[in-house]
Amino acid sequence: MSSSGATDSLDLFVTHRSLLFTVAYEMLGSAADAEDVVQEAWLRWAGLGAEARSEVRDPRAYCVRIVTRQALNRLRTLSRRREEYVGEWLPEPLLTVPDVAEDVELAESVSIAMLTVLESLTPVERAVFVLREVFDAPYDEIAEAVDKSPAAVRQISSRARSHVAARRPRMQVERTEQQLVVERFLAAVTTGDVQGLMDVLAPDVVLVADGGGVAQAVRVPVYGAKKVTNLLRSFPQAALNPKTALLWLNGALGIRIDDEAGGPSLISVVVEDGRIARIFAMRNPDKLGWLETETELAR
Repeated sequence: MSSSGATDSLDLFVTHRSLLFTVAYEMLGSAADAEDVVQEAWLRWAGLGAEARSEVRDPRAYCVRIVTRQALNRLRTLSRRREEYVGEWLPEPLLTVPDVAEDVELAESVSIAMLTVLESLTPVERAVFVLREVFDAPYDEIAEAVDKSPAAVRQISSRARSHVAARRPRMQVERTEQQLVVERFLAAVTTGDVQGLMDVLAPDVVLVADGGGVAQAVRVPVYGAKKVTNLLRSFPQAALNPKTALLWLNGALGIRIDDEAGGPSLISVVVEDGRIARIFAMRNPDKLGWLETETELAR
């Protein structure tokens, strides 16, 4: 490969890298696995050679197809591992920038809430849903990526869309409202304010925590404002020198808590009608190893 050919390949791949990573992340729910898949896709693209690459009619679609197939292979392996996972499994959180929240569709597609819904799909259903509903890829392009006929892809897409629609939370919340609710929730948790918690939590709130059998966390979902409040009210007594911060997490404002006794936690919430309807607490250190000592705070 000539140096100019290698440069052209790199430039093209860099142009589409954000798209490719997002496809892989939404399919896998893991930033680390998504990075691996994108790297594998790059090696395959670069390995074609300049002449073969020049004959590719649509490089973007070609790279998406590689990423999708690699992600499907990995997803099938991960699905078997998750069956043996200790407690509830939540996606690996992803730090995002405030601008992501402005793109409502993108913010919803990478939200922890949506990714947990996508976990209930089969690998192929998940791939088809992500490519069609999130990125509006043509059916024939998706068919090539998942090795199905266009007609089959249409059926899979319809089935997956109905499945997700029945389970997806309502995510249309203004940034100001999200911040006010998150700040009220954080203040109530850190002070053990029982009434404050009851006021900010929806009556049918659900809390899901992921400790992976390593960090302390409830192993089954907790339902209802009273039970969630009883769980969270003891935080001031249980924590040791806790430090908290707001940060942009998966397209929405979330919370980081560093506790010398319990370790780090990242918390994502779903706000509906001015109250918190879902709480996702990521505590598995294997999923939080990328956290730096200092995280840029949300403004």
